Amino acid sequence: MITSIKGGEAAIAASHRLLAKRRRGNPMFADLSVDQIREQLSLAVDRVMSEGSLYDPALAALAIKQAEGDLSEAIYLLRAARTTLTRFGYTDPVDTAAMVVRRRIVTTHKDVPGGQLLGPTYDYTHRILDEALMGEAGSDNLSDLAGLGEAEEGSRDNGTAHFNADAAAHSFAKDSGVLARADIVEDVQPDGGERVGDITRDPVVFPSRRDERLQTLARGDEGFLMGLCYSTMRGYGQNHPFLAELRYGDATVTLAIPELDIAVGIGMVRLTECQTVHLTTGDGSLPPRYTRGYGLVFGHGERKSLSMAMLDRALRSTELGETVAYPAQDDEFVLSHCDSVAASGLVQHLKLPHYVDFQAQIQLLNQMRADYAKRHRQSGLEAAPGPVPLTEALHGQ
Repeated sequence: MITSIKGGEAAIAASHRLLAKRRRGNPMFADLSVDQIREQLSLAVDRVMSEGSLYDPALAALAIKQAEGDLSEAIYLLRAARTTLTRFGYTDPVDTAAMVVRRRIVTTHKDVPGGQLLGPTYDYTHRILDEALMGEAGSDNLSDLAGLGEAEEGSRDNGTAHFNADAAAHSFAKDSGVLARADIVEDVQPDGGERVGDITRDPVVFPSRRDERLQTLARGDEGFLMGLCYSTMRGYGQNHPFLAELRYGDATVTLAIPELDIAVGIGMVRLTECQTVHLTTGDGSLPPRYTRGYGLVFGHGERKSLSMAMLDRALRSTELGETVAYPAQDDEFVLSHCDSVAASGLVQHLKLPHYVDFQAQIQLLNQMRADYAKRHRQSGLEAAPGPVPLTEALHGQ
């Protein structure tokens, strides 16, 4: 049975006006600007850029404002904006070894070439609410921050990072080379000359390739990835790694120009890169060793990159001859369900009208209940009450 539904446009328009009113909030308070969101809610902006697959802090901040801080909705908005952009080429792989590092830690060794750089992090803070931040001008301590300079603090200007000369001191080689020279970590796998896939244009085919998995995980919902990562550490997969290196900083993006046979730097992006090592006994064909996991995300996203690296390793179970027994090791399960936009769309569609589907199901339910009553009458048992027509039930008849 199909019925047409008319009207509703006026109600939808009114809903939009109410949404705009709620977004603005109490007009007694100053309106929150996109620049304020970009500069002072930078971690939220970074997450939206990473899962929205578009590096543009200004647009990500606008999406957060428009979505009233709902990051899943903001990611959806940024993805939608991304589809309207013209793609004119692919950049070269980013050289993260040449990254201007703002934070870099290694947990496998205390003393590493270049040293540890704590940088900006909540890892060493007390989780106690700072009530001083409730003030308007508050305790920003601008006089203290002014002494940090751009090398430590950095600034954003439409997605481009600026540095002074001191920042060059924070560029150093990756620590994974120290472990690799000890011959206890697997070699970096060559790309084999194959064209890297583009999951925004071609769907992932299972079993998936590692380049497809890494792209999908980079766009995946942070909470979902972290939950799966947590499951592997609690016994649903043998996956408790060491952090070989985590670094956060700015890397140059280059674009090859075939006509000139040169690569030109077109800007800088802020990235978080994570490399993990996992003890692997193997199947006996190779000596026990450490295997690798890898994660790379836009902006400052340490939980996301670490979870991504651990899932990257978990999803290599088949490649490494391990038994696939848990959800985090199943590429179809992980990759098909980690996208917040796809998940949100399917979950939220339940709020749309389902009148026809529900009426069809009611008819089926009534028929099943009638068959149930008939069977009981034939067996001599007391029959259950017969079905009440839905129209009567709705009107209390």
